[in-house]
Amino acid sequence: MYDYVILGGGAAGCVLATRLTEDPGVTVLVVEAGKNVAEGNVDPDIRANYPAKAYFNPDYTWPGQTALLGSNADAGKRVRARYEQARILGGGTSINGLIANRGAPTDYDEWEAAGAEGWTWQAALPYFRKLERDLDFGGEYHGKDGPFAISRFPVGDWSGFVRGVGEVLGKRGYASIADQNGEWRDGLMPASVAVNEQRERVSCALAYLTSAVRARPNLAIRTQTYVHRIVFEGDRAVGAEIERGGGGVETVRGREVVLTCGSIYSPAVLMRSGIGPAAALQKLGIPVRRALAGVGQNLIEHPVASVSCYLAPKARLALLDRHHTQAHLRFSSGVAGCPAGDMSLAIIARSGWHAMGQRVGSLYLWVNKAYSKGSVTLSSPDPKVLPDIDFRMLSDPRDLQRLREGFRFIAGVAAAPELDGLRGRIFPTNYSDRVRRVSSPGRKNAVQMAAFATVLDALPAARGWLIDNVVTSGVTIEDVLADDDALDAHLRRAVAGVWHPVGTCRMGRADDPQAVTGASGRVHGVPGLRICDASVMPTIPCANTTIPTVMLAERMADLVRAERGAAQ
Repeated sequence: MYDYVILGGGAAGCVLATRLTEDPGVTVLVVEAGKNVAEGNVDPDIRANYPAKAYFNPDYTWPGQTALLGSNADAGKRVRARYEQARILGGGTSINGLIANRGAPTDYDEWEAAGAEGWTWQAALPYFRKLERDLDFGGEYHGKDGPFAISRFPVGDWSGFVRGVGEVLGKRGYASIADQNGEWRDGLMPASVAVNEQRERVSCALAYLTSAVRARPNLAIRTQTYVHRIVFEGDRAVGAEIERGGGGVETVRGREVVLTCGSIYSPAVLMRSGIGPAAALQKLGIPVRRALAGVGQNLIEHPVASVSCYLAPKARLALLDRHHTQAHLRFSSGVAGCPAGDMSLAIIARSGWHAMGQRVGSLYLWVNKAYSKGSVTLSSPDPKVLPDIDFRMLSDPRDLQRLREGFRFIAGVAAAPELDGLRGRIFPTNYSDRVRRVSSPGRKNAVQMAAFATVLDALPAARGWLIDNVVTSGVTIEDVLADDDALDAHLRRAVAGVWHPVGTCRMGRADDPQAVTGASGRVHGVPGLRICDASVMPTIPCANTTIPTVMLAERMADLVRAERGAAQ
């Protein structure tokens, strides 16, 4: 019997395990479906600060997970694509794009307004400071002693393309900002990244679960172990059914069960366990233990679209061990009802790990405060059947309007005459399954992409035709920009996510029919069960979700410890 059984070894699970076992009288078990990541056992692609090989490596993600993305009214035209979700200790922090920003102060005040009592910017800032060891900045916004190193790549390392785009944006009135995690305002800034003094990735599996933490006798970690469902005695959660490989199903028990499987798999585990929308559970033959209509609902992502350019040699990133996202532009759409800084543009120096990627720079745009909502549902009670994900991106007209206007904006930036000589053909791009296939690390893809890149360099007269017919399959930037109908059709077809799902078990008041947990993560009406991951966020932050999730887990660990202390 453990005090806490933590189901999921992602970012939040690593943070919780570390903080709770600081009390030697507390015992914790962490259960993670993926492989272990520990000092002395870190794949080079994971340790590297260039992340593109890690996040397209199928060994680190759930096999076969797909999602419906856009919201085209004609259901037959809706796009289903791979949707990578980490399956590895450390979760997304072990394989993601490393961007380490916080979001707007209004994001967290918005959580409290949605019923998550106490979750304000004033409450969040001390935990943002607690988690970080900022290598560049101090002062009121920053911590210097936390486990999570955060840095920025020097402006002097920016590629010719990134510098050129920055100059264009400067001429258009966007201020230069040194600290992305400082005062919230619009401008161009070096991207804050989870990269340490040795220019290596910072993962929660290493930053929190250090060798010293793993040596604690009150902590157990079981990797490559799958969660089937939560176990109950009466209405109280007392453990979980788990399975390691072909070793059969066993039950582990805890005084409290904490679900940290993320916004896709936490609601799936709840529903398999009988907690969720009653009619949907009954349809699958799952006995209803607690009817909670909000489980799996309120799924929110940042919808993204991009424009890419073929780069002249002098515009390419020469330092191939460096991160590809070198700068961000934060800007405001001005659309009614949307906050300041509701749009984000990543300026990508290199669009893939292979030779072709080195020749392509991208303007990668997303709606930083999205309002479209989708769902996670089950098609089977079998834990081996992955959940169904339907994002319905762009279903809220504000999201479609902003992505449309933003796409025209970045297309105009790409075509700016100041970039003549740095870039050639401009073309629309998206992370299609075809791109994913050629982005999977391996010798075959490396050879094929090198050959194609060589042809493009050697045959400038044929370059435009090759890009339009091989890279984009006949879709040209001119066609996409012809009118709003053509652009909207393209966006609905090409829209993707940034791997930032939130909201499917959202915090809120007990009398809110869509709320799943209270402000401390306790599941409404289910004693002994708590959720701590991005699924409890009521709304999506104007940020990549890693640092907000780590902050949430840091604060929730203190709430858990306070409750335990009050009960003793």
